[in-house]
Amino acid sequence: MLTIQHTDGLIAALFTPLHPDGSVHYELLPTLVEHLIATGVSGIFICGSNGEGPNLTLEERMRIAETVINAGKGRLSMIVHVGHASIAEARKLAGHAQEAGADAISSVAAFYFKPTSVQNLADCMSDIAAGAPKLPFYYYHIPSLTGFSVDVLDFMRIAEKQIPNFAGVKYTAATLWEYQECLNFDNGKYDVLYGFDENHLPALSMGAKGCIGSTFNFAAPFYLKVRQYFEAGEMEKARKQMLFCVEMVRTVVQYAPIPAQKAVMKMLGFDMGPCRLPLEVLSDGQYQALHRQLTDIGFFKFLPNGEATPDHP
Repeated sequence: MLTIQHTDGLIAALFTPLHPDGSVHYELLPTLVEHLIATGVSGIFICGSNGEGPNLTLEERMRIAETVINAGKGRLSMIVHVGHASIAEARKLAGHAQEAGADAISSVAAFYFKPTSVQNLADCMSDIAAGAPKLPFYYYHIPSLTGFSVDVLDFMRIAEKQIPNFAGVKYTAATLWEYQECLNFDNGKYDVLYGFDENHLPALSMGAKGCIGSTFNFAAPFYLKVRQYFEAGEMEKARKQMLFCVEMVRTVVQYAPIPAQKAVMKMLGFDMGPCRLPLEVLSDGQYQALHRQLTDIGFFKFLPNGEATPDHP
């Protein structure tokens, strides 16, 4: 029987670095792992939305998983996203993740032929999870990208009976009331990870412990300060620190989010290369504008310790 471990801390949704010709820059991945360890994250989410997983081939996804796991195994928790438009291919990725030494797997709902009901979704996730029966399985709820929304609590009621290795949910939606219900389902038995960076403090107030985020790749110290203040009961400091995080996110999402975040990584010395179509890199003008805007809010000044409250209104 699966023993469910509850995650505590920040899990970075890793970017996939590419060469200028669009091929995967595998050699940079261990450097990114070391960077994330240095900034204080607890884990890595591999080949998810942020990692452009749906835009990669199966072979690329497998090699990325192997490379990242080999670089950070035992020092960071490794969750491999295996979601695919084909359930059979997702199951194949799940089996590979288990063989590669992942700590857990996760999958979005199929996003071309979409599930038709909660039960149908559970059947799909059950088939995928069976590909890696020894690994904890997390359903990845992200309706903004899959175009499929479901009552997650209803899904959990079915999943706990149908999926032997069901461990929880990666919940990436703004509906915090539902997130709180999921957190407390079956006396808080399941690990429900929150996935919207800009709602980090509200999620903590709901009881979140583990959170997965894209901006954790370059801004983990800011969120760790939010958590530090929250856990110490210093709520005014936590709110001010979180306001800075929100302004940072608002600055970045004025542009295409993944290309813009790859640009931020380049500003910090990690050239992530381009994105796969249909995603497009920022123009030179956009890159410079983003750099100015981040400078204006103090982003570079506050790194690396992430303390934004002293000079932040």
